Amino acid sequence: MNEELLSPPTTRETGIRYGAVLGLISILYFIFLAMYRIDTTQGIGRWASVIFNVALLVLAHQYYKKSGDGYMSYGEGILIAFWMALVSSVLSSAFMAVYIEFIDTDFMDVMSDLQRQAMEEQELSDEQIDQAMKFMKKFQSPWILFSFGVVGGVVSQVVFGLIATIFTKKPDPNMPAA
Repeated sequence: MNEELLSPPTTRETGIRYGAVLGLISILYFIFLAMYRIDTTQGIGRWASVIFNVALLVLAHQYYKKSGDGYMSYGEGILIAFWMALVSSVLSSAFMAVYIEFIDTDFMDVMSDLQRQAMEEQELSDEQIDQAMKFMKKFQSPWILFSFGVVGGVVSQVVFGLIATIFTKKPDPNMPAA
């Protein structure tokens, strides 16, 4: 039998596998939010994606332990989170950039209107709102959003990984403590 088939998955393989799944879920979720014009930066639009991220990270950690020797160090958990973040962020951010640039060219205008409405509900002055909207407009290019999406996705997922790995790690008792 081929020994490669029997070898346990690496942190990179696990992260890429679950990152692809998370990327697909993120794309489908983005399509849902865009169809119903739900603000992706706050409320359910934001918090549900956090739940998806953490849940899949925990599943990836469980898979890694179950498919390997049953153990996972803190560092291995973080590496899985990093690879998941990189793959899912690139996939979902690329889709979002293409979607905004070519499919739904009014998307950013709708999101700007939602942001303006939220600022009005906070009773900000017209001057404050106009200043904030002018600032936000500078960052609304799909390709700038792609860049921020990848960087922000990697940073946030690694932070989730730092926290989740505290609870999901299972150090090998045969390894010397660091």
